[in-house]
Amino acid sequence: MAEERDDTERSEDPTAKRLDDAIKRGDVVRSAEVNTWFTVAGGVLVLMVFATPMAQTLEMTFRGILADSYQIPADGPAIANLVKKIAFDVLAALGIPFLLLTLAALLGTAIQHRIVFSVEPLIPHLSKISPAAGFKRLFSLQALANFAKGLAKLMIFGAVITALLWPQRHRLAGLVTADPALILPFTKSLTMQMLGTVVAILAIVAVADYLFQHRQWYDRQKMSLREMKEEFRQTEGDPMVKGKIRQLRQSRMRKRMMAAVPKASVIITNPTHFAIALRYERGMNAPICVAKGVDLIARKIREVAEAHGIPVVENPPLARALHGTVEIDQEIPQEHYRAVAEIIGYLMRLRRLVAR
Repeated sequence: MAEERDDTERSEDPTAKRLDDAIKRGDVVRSAEVNTWFTVAGGVLVLMVFATPMAQTLEMTFRGILADSYQIPADGPAIANLVKKIAFDVLAALGIPFLLLTLAALLGTAIQHRIVFSVEPLIPHLSKISPAAGFKRLFSLQALANFAKGLAKLMIFGAVITALLWPQRHRLAGLVTADPALILPFTKSLTMQMLGTVVAILAIVAVADYLFQHRQWYDRQKMSLREMKEEFRQTEGDPMVKGKIRQLRQSRMRKRMMAAVPKASVIITNPTHFAIALRYERGMNAPICVAKGVDLIARKIREVAEAHGIPVVENPPLARALHGTVEIDQEIPQEHYRAVAEIIGYLMRLRRLVAR
């Protein structure tokens, strides 16, 4: 059985992959207060901008119906048409405000995290119906924070609304006998003051709650050393497997080098520590390194060269310089042209003398 993960072991900050995987499976930062603020702020904006046009449109619709009510037929089709007309007028008056409220609610979610489509939160888990897990969630830090947050909001809103209404207590008492035409502007002004204050308070609460939720989410993603090692193996590969792959590559490279040594023109050695096999033919821009190595590989290169009659020239400074500056199947650097040209030229002259 796999060893269960101990929360006390999660002392390491999560990796970027860990955070990205959490988002992909739907585990994201969620603050209900941010959504609430966007919804309330959108509602206040809708009231400020669309309240008067909506009231005027609805007033005209229902005033016309009441004024011409005696002319409206009472049969079935006429009533159906009347209901359709009322519904259309109501939708025309409320459609844009409701669309703005919907966009505000969506923006409250989108601003917290990128849009994620995941079915994992819908998958049933035994922990969700476990009494022990439910009891743990009921008395968790998150539940305690939500209770404290709700209590603090009630106290703050109560204090603020009391502070706003207390100076107006005499005017509120006088509204009972006031002219109805004066009541609406006063109540509208007072209502907008209260709503503006509520929006400001909710903004502070939303920022604080988002920071708290982000901290909670980040702490949930922390990893143990075992998890970090496992993730490293998954992303970078098992070190043992990588070592075997590296050994296979090196073995193949050595075999390819040894197969190319018989085609070399000269072997430049240290004489024991370094060996560089160079190939040069007429028409080439510069000699090419076909094999190189140190110690055991260098000795093997010399053995293959001697077996195939390839000249071996001892030049320790040049051998060390070429080994450090040229790679397999690459031309030698320009600064070594002269030294290598002298060696190859000497061997070519020697070969011509032997041929005579």
